[in-house]
Amino acid sequence: MSGFTFRPALRENVGLLIGLAGGTGSGKTLSAMRLAAGISGDKPFAVIDTEAGRAKHYADQFKFDHGDLMPPFNPAHYLDAIAAADKAGYPVIVIDSMSHEWAGDGGILDMQEAEFQRMGAREAVKMASWIKPKGEHKRMVARLLQVRAHLILCFRAEAKIEMIKVNGETKIVPKTTPTSLDGWVPICEKTLPFELTASFLLMADNPGHPKPIKLERQLREFFPADRPIDEEAGKRLAEWARGGTAPTANQSAEHAAAEPPASSKVLADFREAIEKLGFSEAKALAFAEWDQLDGHTRAELSSLFASLKAAATPERALL
Repeated sequence: MSGFTFRPALRENVGLLIGLAGGTGSGKTLSAMRLAAGISGDKPFAVIDTEAGRAKHYADQFKFDHGDLMPPFNPAHYLDAIAAADKAGYPVIVIDSMSHEWAGDGGILDMQEAEFQRMGAREAVKMASWIKPKGEHKRMVARLLQVRAHLILCFRAEAKIEMIKVNGETKIVPKTTPTSLDGWVPICEKTLPFELTASFLLMADNPGHPKPIKLERQLREFFPADRPIDEEAGKRLAEWARGGTAPTANQSAEHAAAEPPASSKVLADFREAIEKLGFSEAKALAFAEWDQLDGHTRAELSSLFASLKAAATPERALL
């Protein structure tokens, strides 16, 4: 007989993984510090710094303990630093910057190149050379979900462009990806922003003001677009994460009544996105909004994914 049991769902002690991405002057480090200070209250938080000690510029403004993370910036090295901070009991761990795990000295891109060379540097082994570094990254992400401390990950972002054909004419436009905004793309493994509780892009023309990449409906009120991320957002987020209350029967009924009906518009929008972006990026966009969809719409989308996969054609090889 199975020992597997169920009990009423209770939101309590939710681990937070928050991502802040931005270019120079976008306020990502300051925003991370303010958010961490609000979450940690009167306790110091930890900062894992890959930016040559730049986090210490804020030592007079916030109460935190600082640690330098040096190359190689591979996933295992990041995990060692995070595990040390978690073992020390810090309530919040800020990592500035997480982008080095992808593009830094000894990061995933370097790991892939080393594998490619080791395997003979032939075009035939290029895809296979990603297996080991991507596997290390996936193991790191899985471990992040087990950390007791709340995590705030800072990412660099850079402006990228792409060339497209419009009426036979080549035009240069801001690059569009599931995580981009006006051509600004976070420097990280492309799915990482979607693995987090919430992730945002910050822009230099409005420092600290969050533009959501992923933001669940119940967290939106903590991050209004018309004000910068601050300590108050951290306090409210920490209170939400602590939870401690289960919905009553009446609340559950009210929530069910408030759920939006299954929307044919969602499916229409998804099909339109496929035509514009291709299946893989359109699907990533759908999953970015997954937590904001009602159960029926999720089921319809899942059915659509399955039918598209069953009908996959060579040009949809990435399906």
